[in-house]
Amino acid sequence: MVWDALEQLDDYRWQIPRGYKPGMLVPGLIFSAREELVHLQEALEQVANAACLPGIAGYSYAMPDIHTGYGLPIGGVVATRLPDGLITPGGVGYDINCGVRLLATPWREEDLKDRWSDLADELYRAIPSGLGARGGLKIAQGDLEQVLLKGAAWAVEQGMGEEGDLLMSEEEGEMAGADPGAVSTKARKRGQGQLGTLGSGNHFVEVQVVDRVYGEEEAKVMGLAQGQIVVMIHSGSRGLGHQVCSDYTRRMVEAMGRYGIKLPDRQLAGAPFNSPEGRQYFGAMVAAANYAWANRQVLTHRVREALRKVMGDGEMRVIWDVAHNIAKIEEHIVDGEQVRLCVHRKGATRAFPPGHELLPEPYRQIGQPVLVPGDMGSGSYVLVGRRGEGFASACHGAGRRLSRGEAKRLLQQEQIFAELEEAGVELRAASRQVVLEEAPTAYKDVDEVVRIAAGAGLARQVLRLAPRCVIKG
Repeated sequence: MVWDALEQLDDYRWQIPRGYKPGMLVPGLIFSAREELVHLQEALEQVANAACLPGIAGYSYAMPDIHTGYGLPIGGVVATRLPDGLITPGGVGYDINCGVRLLATPWREEDLKDRWSDLADELYRAIPSGLGARGGLKIAQGDLEQVLLKGAAWAVEQGMGEEGDLLMSEEEGEMAGADPGAVSTKARKRGQGQLGTLGSGNHFVEVQVVDRVYGEEEAKVMGLAQGQIVVMIHSGSRGLGHQVCSDYTRRMVEAMGRYGIKLPDRQLAGAPFNSPEGRQYFGAMVAAANYAWANRQVLTHRVREALRKVMGDGEMRVIWDVAHNIAKIEEHIVDGEQVRLCVHRKGATRAFPPGHELLPEPYRQIGQPVLVPGDMGSGSYVLVGRRGEGFASACHGAGRRLSRGEAKRLLQQEQIFAELEEAGVELRAASRQVVLEEAPTAYKDVDEVVRIAAGAGLARQVLRLAPRCVIKG
């Protein structure tokens, strides 16, 4: 068993040695507390499987929110050397560029004391949510092409945002390298009517209160303070991204035979980055990522409209927007040399440290914001990148403790609603089933996950955010 092979390096790091499994090219490195590891046997096997990817560099990493995923575990980070290292859809996931955006508002908690219910109702009316989700923008094929190329910039050009929104986003909301022609007709059809919709599962819009400040300097740079109202938006590329992953997973399984690639898990199927299949998947994935940034931009516009209806005029700034299911071309130091890599982050957030040249001002002085949502009744966090370990990555959330099936079997709807009401959380959800699947008790303790990330030096705590109003799919 992988448990027996684990080597403890310090209080926060555990290693799966390279010799644990035939074919491993690098060790696995997991950031975790000891008591969590016993629940992670399947996910740890996935870490070891990923260590067999051709061209892998450094380690097969797992962030503190690790749990079992498709191919690569959620919380997994692997990087392969370019140009011939493997690119794998299983290392990105089905919801390409699922990510989080945080908005600052000019209001404080006392400004909303009698209006939380009204605000929840208005947001629920304004934001289409749920599986499939009607109410998305009706766009022509030509417009969809521009969305896939331009991302959030397309929405801003249509009057749904401000130039400053783009500056405060990873890749400025428009990742280079998109190939709309590599996106199938079926994927386009699935995405055509879903732009500006939330989706289901763990996607949400939350109105939150800054309830704890750990880093005064970093909070000041972000323009955030104790008691301030913020809004967190968590959504991705919807059906379009899901279909891109499905299309290319099938193609990669076929391609592995042609390239003589053998892996311990077919869910990690991939092709050399510089192969026709690798380049086409990357182009389609980037296009789906741009769709996701456009989607969060449209959702931002709808959130602003809803808040202004309830609260009146007020500036709502984007603090940051970050992806947590994506593959990106980056340069990192590996074994003392700067190497060009394809970095897969699946359920993991980029966390560049202070001084990194790709960070915009003012974040270059403090490190990249890292947004770590909890779920419904639990808090969320704002961190900043610190040291750059794990190819400059950090956790993306709390991480599941119960599968969705287990949550539905073990939890009671009435108890969850009662607990949220007692905590003062206004909840609006498209499905009571989703409330069960996404209950706070179905997730790890986000406070503990963040404690490990901070203790390991992956990121530094800046703010804790408490939920007050939750819109769920």
